[in-house]
Amino acid sequence: MADSSFDVVSKVDKMEADNALNQAQKEVAQRYDFKNIGASIEWSGEKVLMKANSEERVKAILEVFESKLIKRGISLRSLDAGEPYASGKEYRLEASMKEGIAQEDAKKINKLIRDEGPKSVKSQIQGDELRVSSKSRDDLQATMALLKGADLDVALQFINFR
Repeated sequence: MADSSFDVVSKVDKMEADNALNQAQKEVAQRYDFKNIGASIEWSGEKVLMKANSEERVKAILEVFESKLIKRGISLRSLDAGEPYASGKEYRLEASMKEGIAQEDAKKINKLIRDEGPKSVKSQIQGDELRVSSKSRDDLQATMALLKGADLDVALQFINFR
């Protein structure tokens, strides 16, 4: 019998992120506390750019965007927000969506699987994702549960379970 396997990836659905941003734009346009202060949120290339006239209001826009991401099923671990900075008369905050598993995070996940996972499970790093394989599907599901419960600073998805 051939080995069963699955891939561990960290991807963000661009359409869902775009929908979350559009919902945040609508809320920012409608909310009373954001009226007449030049508050906005928009894509700036691959980053999300938030603008307002004070540092607190920029952080409030970020909170609105985060709540929309959560409602759309996107983990906040994949959002990498910087610190607000002054730009002329307004404050700006840039945030980017993290894609792929960084090499050091992949090594941490690999070590976690080796140390705490079932003994029959093997994992290997393939670029910005991990391939986990085993003869037993039950062991693979136990490994998935282990990774879901682990406190990692990467949003993980499991694909290609076969």
